[in-house]
Amino acid sequence: TWMTLLAACRMHFDVKRGKRAAEHVFRLDQDNAAPYVLLSNIYAAAGRWEDAAKVRKMMEENGLKKQPGYSLIEVNNRVHRFVVGDESHPQKEEIYAELQRLSRHMEEVGYVPDTKGVLHDVEETGKEHILCYHSEKLA
Repeated sequence: TWMTLLAACRMHFDVKRGKRAAEHVFRLDQDNAAPYVLLSNIYAAAGRWEDAAKVRKMMEENGLKKQPGYSLIEVNNRVHRFVVGDESHPQKEEIYAELQRLSRHMEEVGYVPDTKGVLHDVEETGKEHILCYHSEKLA
């Protein structure tokens, strides 16, 4: 399907084919935000921030919104849900303090975060911050 091709283009950083596949998906599935997000991410990964912004604007103009990703973890038979930068958890202070402690320790032993997958037009330290407080790490 065109959507499968679009997802493959995202994985392989193929802007030209990704744009073509997205155009087909836009026509076939007008109420789906996913192709807009994928195409925007393809552009962002290629450093084409203006094109990425245009795609997000098209998505907004069509009344579509990206659903935020989240992570779940079960502790003592209770399910906890986290989104990026989540501050709603009752134990947020302890969670963030532990993440900071772990991050410092990992840096001390030589860990360098891989920020290539952070598709935001921000400085390197901002990308590292986004990675540190990703929903999977919060969980």
